[in-house]
Amino acid sequence: MQSIANHSTFAWLDFIFRDGNSVINKEKVLITGPTSGIGLELARLFAMNNYELILVGRNRQKLIELQRLWKYEFNSTIHMIEEDLALPDAAKKIIQTVSERGLSIDILVNNAGFGAYGPFTQTSLTKELEMIQVNVIALTSLTKLVSCEMVKQGNGKILNLSSVAGFQPGGPLMAVYYATKAYVLSFSEALANELEEAGVQVSVLCPGPTATRFEKRANLEQSKLFQRNIMTAEEVARIAFREFMRGKRLIVPGTTNRILARSVRFLPRKVVTGMVRRIQEERNPDQ
Repeated sequence: MQSIANHSTFAWLDFIFRDGNSVINKEKVLITGPTSGIGLELARLFAMNNYELILVGRNRQKLIELQRLWKYEFNSTIHMIEEDLALPDAAKKIIQTVSERGLSIDILVNNAGFGAYGPFTQTSLTKELEMIQVNVIALTSLTKLVSCEMVKQGNGKILNLSSVAGFQPGGPLMAVYYATKAYVLSFSEALANELEEAGVQVSVLCPGPTATRFEKRANLEQSKLFQRNIMTAEEVARIAFREFMRGKRLIVPGTTNRILARSVRFLPRKVVTGMVRRIQEERNPDQ
């Protein structure tokens, strides 16, 4: 519990001086992938600001740990849903559980996702199909089911997690992952336009290299680019939370990441994919 409980003095200052918003917030936030990385830090910020949380994850023990911790620290109301988003019917089961418990969703944070590194012909098809299921299908399904209700109500907020990878024309050696993040970015920007008139906000978060367990899973620690431009998950979440609450549609934390996201459009796509490949190959010279 100690590792999850640890957070900076600045986070506490945000809690104490949050624009006078000290009243209990009755809005409910459903967050996928809340037990580590950016998802954990976003969930913590919502808890600190008195939102009622619905945490969706695979690891029941970690969900229980967060429930107990934030109840003690922030007196937060935390609901847990143990579900694996890699399973085809996960989104429907989540919404069914929410309904059965008499809950509603005012804010949806689609944070869950993962990547894999390696030449496409050598990587696991099973893992890549699971990646598409989590990064694309589950995200789309949850967004569909939740946004329809939000439109009926005339309000609501959705935050989808993409990446600066979503701006690239492609990512050799992480082809499927880059494609999923491009989908999330395109999907979110289109949906933001569609739902704006209905009073529903859709934002998309595009972080660059971030110190999370995700990077370890995708074998990113050896990348010189990763080491050079790394932000912490807490830094990314603080920026994301602030800009999301301000209604910003596209959120790209970090000056270097914003420059990268904007500059690729001015270069030939073949040149960009070649540059991405060279960066990827830093991670494993044997590939």
